[in-house]
Amino acid sequence: MKIRSIKATPINLRLEAPYGWVFGELDGFSQTIVEVETEDGLTGLGEAPTPAAAAIINGVLAERLVGRDAFDIAGAEHVSLPYWTGVQSINDRTRIMAFGAIEMALWDLRGKAWNQPLYQLLGGAVRKDIPFTDYFSLRGDGPKVKGETTPEEVADYCVELHETHGTTFFEGKFSTEDPKVSLKMVELIREKLGDEAMIRIDSNQAYSLATARRLARPLEDLGVRNWEDPVATIEEMRQLRQHCSIPFSTHNIDIARAMDLKVPDAFVGNPTAHGGIGRMLRFVGACEHAGIDFWCYSGDSGIGSAAYLHLCAALGWIREPNQSLFRMQPMDITEEGPFSPRNNVVRVPEGPGLGVTLSRKNLDACHRDFTEKGPCNKYHDPAEPGTYRRLPLN
Repeated sequence: MKIRSIKATPINLRLEAPYGWVFGELDGFSQTIVEVETEDGLTGLGEAPTPAAAAIINGVLAERLVGRDAFDIAGAEHVSLPYWTGVQSINDRTRIMAFGAIEMALWDLRGKAWNQPLYQLLGGAVRKDIPFTDYFSLRGDGPKVKGETTPEEVADYCVELHETHGTTFFEGKFSTEDPKVSLKMVELIREKLGDEAMIRIDSNQAYSLATARRLARPLEDLGVRNWEDPVATIEEMRQLRQHCSIPFSTHNIDIARAMDLKVPDAFVGNPTAHGGIGRMLRFVGACEHAGIDFWCYSGDSGIGSAAYLHLCAALGWIREPNQSLFRMQPMDITEEGPFSPRNNVVRVPEGPGLGVTLSRKNLDACHRDFTEKGPCNKYHDPAEPGTYRRLPLN
């Protein structure tokens, strides 16, 4: 089965309301959607968590891969990333993510050609109901939804999720400029939902080591399950470990360094960040050997999210809930999406490959948003006023 064409499309996935974090206010995510079509008429789907991947795929990688055997994933990697060690050592990992999106699409093609869901190709399912957290944060108002601009409103939002969807697994932004605001959010969620609620927090490296030390004891008393990137560096995280028993996680997927420094306790990743599904399988296996947890982060469309679901179905070591912004994403580019957790879980798709179908109408709309308005993720830049609006902090 030969590859006939490869097309990459940059898109914006807008959130129903922008949320606040250490960088200001975020109104959505910009991704690249990949379609790999074979001469037999099948199309595999993939996704990269950056719009910059589109130019690399359309301008470089497509030319190298068109005409090759769609089942030869190892060969595709070799011609796309011939010097893997050198590619990994540069600061810009866009080429790795670009190939990872293509590799995801090639796995989708295998499943479609053999009429098997991806988890079967990975060895079968150890679970089919995949746990996810629901997300909370200070949020501004959106076109169709009133946001949560105070800790009290955030806690009430979590209560609503619990009553409407059975949510007891929560994760949220703990990265306000004044940490007392974030601490108040967690206190209120614990007070309103009790000990039944799992609460994880993500600080996005917002705080100094001294501030994080002061926060450690009250967060421990509140029973926080995990603290993601509490400080700016892994070295500071190691120092914070002396004062805090809460497990730490990070997006910095350097397992050798983690084994040496004994932090973090978990990695939060994405198949394309590793260079594809095959490399993520090996990475999670290494995590299991090292006793380091792994789960997937949020912000992808139904294509990338479907890949998470299949990997979590097949890999028993991914034991903790994955992150989820599903509830905050009003539109998806798949016919089946956006996914919606019920009682903390999402069922793995049972269709062939990734088990999701591209919505051409929604893809075109999200691409038009990207071309007309530019990418999301415009963080604060002092040289560029107006790149975000700060949410009220009290």
